[in-house]
Amino acid sequence: MSASASLRGPLLAIESSCDETAAAILDVDGAVLADVVSTQVAAHAPFGGVVPEIASREHLARITTVVRRALADAGIAPTALCAVAATYGPGLIGALLVGLQAAKGMARALGVPLVGVHHVEGHLMAAAVDAAAPAPPFIGLVASGGHTALYRFEGVGRATLIGQTRDDAAGEAFDKTAKLLGLGYPGGAAVDRLAAQGDPSRFPMPFALRDHTTEDFSFSGLKTAVRVLVERERAAGRHFEDQALADLCASVRAAIVDALLTKALRVCRAKQVYRLVIGGGVAANSLLRSEAVRRGADSEVEVYLPPPARCTDNAVMIAAAARAWLAQGRYSSLSLMANADARVEDAAAALLAPTVPADP
Repeated sequence: MSASASLRGPLLAIESSCDETAAAILDVDGAVLADVVSTQVAAHAPFGGVVPEIASREHLARITTVVRRALADAGIAPTALCAVAATYGPGLIGALLVGLQAAKGMARALGVPLVGVHHVEGHLMAAAVDAAAPAPPFIGLVASGGHTALYRFEGVGRATLIGQTRDDAAGEAFDKTAKLLGLGYPGGAAVDRLAAQGDPSRFPMPFALRDHTTEDFSFSGLKTAVRVLVERERAAGRHFEDQALADLCASVRAAIVDALLTKALRVCRAKQVYRLVIGGGVAANSLLRSEAVRRGADSEVEVYLPPPARCTDNAVMIAAAARAWLAQGRYSSLSLMANADARVEDAAAALLAPTVPADP
């Protein structure tokens, strides 16, 4: 197969790193022809969080249907595809294997290139399908249930880690707060809804690692503060409900948003890169979206947030990254392995050099 001919037609991408089974198709010009996401919320809700074994089984049950629907939505046959992409890491290893193996099988059967994409690089590339989004270089903030990190992003294969969480991710802090308060799963959306009616100043929350000596994040102290507060109230025979519950949710939400934006905008100024792209599931949070625009304007930083549907895990972002790699003549060997702990700085290692032929 020839890398130089790899952008002759539509590209199919698969995302299965956690609890969404997704497939998307971009045409040769980068327009989105199909965007299908099958969520597993109902399967995991009884457990208050994602159960890895259940996630893997759900991906197995859904992957064929999701890919077929994407092809139908795009109105194309599999033989029209020029390449197949998939997330190879990081994520839940069983979940990653389902999507990657499906992509390998299709690439092999169709005789087209396989492109392995790093999940975080996908989030950083989510803006690429929107003409209004800033072009690299930019500072990227990726905040989700599994990731909270800041990067300087100059294009695929050129992401430099600046700071990351030392413990819980921002989305994880939202979910654990919701579980403590009995709000159900997914927790972030539940906290966001209740917080809209609350007073964020009622319950002061910690901002760990606030100082300028590190751009790392920490949310475990906030989680502990909520737990101690809830346990103290319960011991006194009181429970968080009605206005008190809304106020606590608002206080937690405000603390998380403040930590994310304070660090991100400070990095923009320090690096003299006045463009900030925010991705990941937490980027759908209503306060983060409004505060990012307001505080960005105050700091003279251009802030871009993808539409909420593109913040959570989806395959459009994986397709965008894959398309950028293919434009460089880069694609992966069919021997590419799933990597639950893959680093975004090593994303290029998942692809063959342009002069190396891919598997027959």
